Amino acid sequence: MAHDLTASHSDRQNVLNNRYACQKVQDHLALPGIQYAGEVIFTKHQLATIFSVSESTIEKYLSTYGDELKANGYTVLKGKKLKEFKDLVGDTVTGYGTLSQLGIFSFRATLNFAMLLTESDAARVMRSRILDIVIDVMAERAGGHTKYINQRDREYLPAAYQEFNYRKMFTEALSNYLDMGPMKFGVYTNKIYQLVFRENASEYKRILKLATNDNLRDTLYSEVLKAIASIENGLACEMKEKFDSLGRKLLPAEVDAMLGGAEKNPYLKPIIEDARTKMASRDKGFRDALHEKLEAYIQTVPEGDFERFLGEASKSLEQQLADPETLEVFKRLKDR
Repeated sequence: MAHDLTASHSDRQNVLNNRYACQKVQDHLALPGIQYAGEVIFTKHQLATIFSVSESTIEKYLSTYGDELKANGYTVLKGKKLKEFKDLVGDTVTGYGTLSQLGIFSFRATLNFAMLLTESDAARVMRSRILDIVIDVMAERAGGHTKYINQRDREYLPAAYQEFNYRKMFTEALSNYLDMGPMKFGVYTNKIYQLVFRENASEYKRILKLATNDNLRDTLYSEVLKAIASIENGLACEMKEKFDSLGRKLLPAEVDAMLGGAEKNPYLKPIIEDARTKMASRDKGFRDALHEKLEAYIQTVPEGDFERFLGEASKSLEQQLADPETLEVFKRLKDR
């Protein structure tokens, strides 16, 4: 999927929230900035030189995208802070001597500016390098491929274990209480998928480029698994109650009505909405996959999620299974 960083705020912010990629970009580009307050910063004059644009062009972008640039590290030094800066850098900054205020860009804000700037070939080349580096860093930190990046989350295994148990209850309910042929298992699995994330199994696999023998549920985030488990559990219980009440197996239309009620259930709505948001946003940010039917749910992936799936606390599935702490969680779940 092609990314146009100049047009998409969420794509820009996903890059900037990935500190591992930003550090790699900083090392790769080695832009000549000024050491200040423990980081590399750049003045407008320096940015004008780096990108071969006028300072008035930079001012134009500050006027249009000021809030975004400030959120990513652009700041204006005045008074005491400006004096301290002048004393620190001496004559290394051209033309600051008589200024009563000075705008400075952190490296993150500089990357943000490069993503916005359309008048500069240097910015265009930098955007291309940034995207290449992000892809490399994501694959490297995810252990070679992002297909199973969901499994690096410490919440994944407990969620998958619980969902497996609720799935078993649901398939038993389908078997015992629904008057329909063996196709019912695939049909109602797809109906639950469509309820939660508006796609059936084949649509989901196509979007994530999964192979025919890949297990779809192995790629789902813990929040999506919990939403599916909630619906499976509720339906299994409701089907048994209806079966006991009627004294006969249920018709497909009756189970469909239960699914319709689940979709409108105010208790389930926050869980389903959260699952859609997490899936749409993370898959676009981590897997470069766009769920068109969930496009309205796409948000910027928060910095905490990059730590959760790529950071030092994240672990591969094999590492988690060898972790005594994880095994203790499984024991508690089993006992429960």
